[in-house]
Amino acid sequence: MRDVMTDVKAWLERGDPVALATVISTWGSAPRPAGSRMAISQSGKIAGSVSGGCLEGEVFEQAQAILKGKPARLFHYGVSDDLAWTVGLSCGGEVDVLIEPLTDVHRDLIRALEAERPVVLTTAVGEEPGARQLLTAAHGDVAELLEQENPVRRDGLFLEPFPRPPELFIFGGSHVAIPLTRLATALGFRVTVVDARSKFADHQRFPEARQVIHAWPDEVLKDLPMDGSTYVVILTHDPKFDDPTITAALHGRPRYIGAIGSKKTHRERVARLTAAGVKPAALERVHAPIGLDLGAQTAEETALAILSQMVAVRHGKTGGPMPGLAAAPAA
Repeated sequence: MRDVMTDVKAWLERGDPVALATVISTWGSAPRPAGSRMAISQSGKIAGSVSGGCLEGEVFEQAQAILKGKPARLFHYGVSDDLAWTVGLSCGGEVDVLIEPLTDVHRDLIRALEAERPVVLTTAVGEEPGARQLLTAAHGDVAELLEQENPVRRDGLFLEPFPRPPELFIFGGSHVAIPLTRLATALGFRVTVVDARSKFADHQRFPEARQVIHAWPDEVLKDLPMDGSTYVVILTHDPKFDDPTITAALHGRPRYIGAIGSKKTHRERVARLTAAGVKPAALERVHAPIGLDLGAQTAEETALAILSQMVAVRHGKTGGPMPGLAAAPAA
């Protein structure tokens, strides 16, 4: 919903009714994951996507019919010889797409997202499908869903978590931190740069950063609610900064901790921290040397390697090659 809500709000303010199409389930090589969403206004405007192009025309027509009074409906789209290039998936996958009019529950969801309040949207996908309610972390296993981030379909419901936006804390305002701040911001991260050295904690170096803090890193970390929406990148390359920062980060549960330095540097770091009482199992949570092996040579390429690893960790991947297109399931 985050990627379409600005358009949806603008349409609603103009009195233009809105329908929402949401990918509920996928099989095979479907082009968009569960939770992908497309918004369609009655005047014919479109935001978002449910297939990358294969289904958008058909979904648009169904949405217009629903905006004219037809009930919400769960549609199943697969591939067929006759429809592969019209209303099917030419890639060979299958998807279930729920198309429904925008409701008060969706309005409440938009308000929660604007307030950066974590919630789970529950949507019925059996008879009489449609959005039902918002759940907070106080309800059942909602906290676990928010931690995992991925939507789940079970017991006739589609449970869609909306955690707070990811926050990236960069410790060390180095030359790599500059493009990392820019790239991470473009991907929706709220970026804070922290450095105890005043010449590096300079707002002019990081115009895209949400905050630039002149302070000792461990002092900042001790007051943070570090959870699955928190990412910690340590670029100081100096034991007097690195060691207390890693120790403080390990006291929380950030989704990602990465520290710059060679394999030799990290072995020495591990030896120091272990001698100081940090458990070796805890240190295994630290990604070091930081980033994926992209053969990075420049600060920008190094920033891309770090951000790529963060994204992979966020989605439970290792950063290998993209999976090939799978064959369509047998009929």
